[in-house]
Amino acid sequence: NPGVPHLEQCAEKGSRYIPLPYTVKGQDISFSGLIEEALRLVKKGTPLPDVCLSLIETAYAMLGEIVERGLALTGKKELLLAGGVARSKKLMSVMDYIAREFNAKLGIVPPEYAGDNGAMIALTGLLAYRAGITIDPTEAVTKQRWRLDEVETPWFEKEPWRKEKQFLTGFY
Repeated sequence: NPGVPHLEQCAEKGSRYIPLPYTVKGQDISFSGLIEEALRLVKKGTPLPDVCLSLIETAYAMLGEIVERGLALTGKKELLLAGGVARSKKLMSVMDYIAREFNAKLGIVPPEYAGDNGAMIALTGLLAYRAGITIDPTEAVTKQRWRLDEVETPWFEKEPWRKEKQFLTGFY
């Protein structure tokens, strides 16, 4: 995510945490109220570094909470940090702490793969296609609030890279 490094640089100059909306329900999180309030504070004249600090701390605390809950509920011993935020040293630190607390391995995708989620979506499409899952584009729908535990991934356990644990490259 190209904005995260700039946000974190700005946050380093912050000196005061400002409580922001914290929306976590089970494994679901919402950043909309968080971002709206951060923007409102900036427009009101609150120092930008303090808003950035508060935004980062709140967002990463929310992510940390759902990761902890996920590890606790599933008993999984692997955690993979991917996407644009995988470049965040602060989030790496949060996830490293959580992984150690749960005696789990933390995998962080290499920086060259920690970018646009489009590549991850394309890979998912390829794996689905290989598993025989196809859909006519005119019948495809977008489901913004699709829960990860509702998504069928019949190919996941069958892929050789899954068995070899090669998907956890770039250990932190």
